[in-house]
Amino acid sequence: MPNSIQFWLSYNNGAERLQLPVNPPSVSVSSSHGYEEVNVLQLGEYTVIGDANLRDFSFSSFFPRDYNPSYCEYESIPAPWDAVQMIEGWMKSRRPIRLTITGTPINVAVTIRSFNYEPERAGNPGDIYYDLSLKEYVFVETNTVEIVGNKAKVSAEATRADTRTTPSTYTVKPGDNLTKIALRYGKKWPDIYAKNKSVIGPDPNRIYPGQVLTLA
Repeated sequence: MPNSIQFWLSYNNGAERLQLPVNPPSVSVSSSHGYEEVNVLQLGEYTVIGDANLRDFSFSSFFPRDYNPSYCEYESIPAPWDAVQMIEGWMKSRRPIRLTITGTPINVAVTIRSFNYEPERAGNPGDIYYDLSLKEYVFVETNTVEIVGNKAKVSAEATRADTRTTPSTYTVKPGDNLTKIALRYGKKWPDIYAKNKSVIGPDPNRIYPGQVLTLA
């Protein structure tokens, strides 16, 4: 009976696909936030929690030379060196691929950060053992303008995404200033000041912990 969990790597919107012939025994997923330590005069040190970082995925397995029903996920397994060359080709393309693990929520675009393998291991001639490290990759659409004659043509292209989400309000914390808040949410500090001039007052450099600023 086929395993309900399958590991797939795909490239160029599925034009090239590779199902791992032997499922890794485990997958390491690392997720974290950025942190900034801020020293405030007379108040001490505070930690500012930043935006979520992109996730890291890593796992190890092997490409077997011969099919073995006790551990292989399917019969028509690729030749080990063909699988290695496919992954190395994706790395050289400098384009993201997609990692899909069926039966889990993991279905994400990733970049290949490292691919290490052993061409031979004692007692397993022809098998290639490998370690694969991946980094989450996010797309976003941005507009480009092309001038055709006296008309402007707007088109969209994909690039690296800004994963920040903007709340409608923000409560000022010790160590904050308008520039820092603007960078955190991908905004311009004069725009934030314009929306909150009645709260901040005439000097945009003077904001105080506890003030509630409108962002959206």
